[in-house]
Amino acid sequence: MIDRTGLAEFLRSRRESLQPEDVGLPRGQRRRTSGLRREEVASLCHMSTDYYSRLERERGPQPSVQMVASIAQGLHLSLDERDHLFRLAGHNPPTRGAVSEHISPGLLRIFDRLYDTPAEIVTELGETLRQTPMGVALTGDTTRHTGPARSAGYRWFTDPAARQLYAPEEHPFLTRMYVSGLREIVTLRGHDSRAAHLADLLLARSDEFRSVWEDHEIGIRPHDVKHFIHPEVGALELTCQRLLDPDQSHWLLVYTAIPGSESHEKLPLLSVIGTQALR
Repeated sequence: MIDRTGLAEFLRSRRESLQPEDVGLPRGQRRRTSGLRREEVASLCHMSTDYYSRLERERGPQPSVQMVASIAQGLHLSLDERDHLFRLAGHNPPTRGAVSEHISPGLLRIFDRLYDTPAEIVTELGETLRQTPMGVALTGDTTRHTGPARSAGYRWFTDPAARQLYAPEEHPFLTRMYVSGLREIVTLRGHDSRAAHLADLLLARSDEFRSVWEDHEIGIRPHDVKHFIHPEVGALELTCQRLLDPDQSHWLLVYTAIPGSESHEKLPLLSVIGTQALR
């Protein structure tokens, strides 16, 4: 059962404890509000200001599981705080660990400061959870995919368009890398896991995947330098730095170019593309 009073008080407390810079928002010169405004939190949680305001005023319908998850992420809650929020809203908390899509506050704080850099947060199965505007400009909106296609490895073997962004000479290596990585996750998570289900789908759908899978390769790690073929700015050579949140098995991927290189000179063009995409 929903605890409306407890839910309202908890939401107000968490909102007032956050500052704009904590969530990647500009502070502005005329701010008088203690913490974030309701409309700012509503935007972060992908809901209307009216809906969020009613929750803080102990009104409105019981929020769905999906809505509570969105609020937890928008307020940058820790896992303990997220679970508390779910219970206040009358729901059982989601499972923790590798299957969780709740991004840790620490990882989000780093991500929020990368607005001028191509970056994304992905799961161990290559499912994109967040992208910066520059990240969208680089690879397209990869958060839009649903079902098995959320996984970059699944798209690699089932959607020819997924390969167009990468230099052809890298395709054989990436094929082996995706198969090797998925085999490791299946072994780690077990044969009842989402990884195992993904492998079964690919074994049924892709002759190429099935052939490479039979090689039993393990330990093929991503290259630090990625070679992209962008449809608008052309060839890009970017270094990918990876930061792991071991509790959630989420990776923060940040793409940078060597200063003075041709790719570094092209990155401002990506910024323009990202701005146009948001508009």
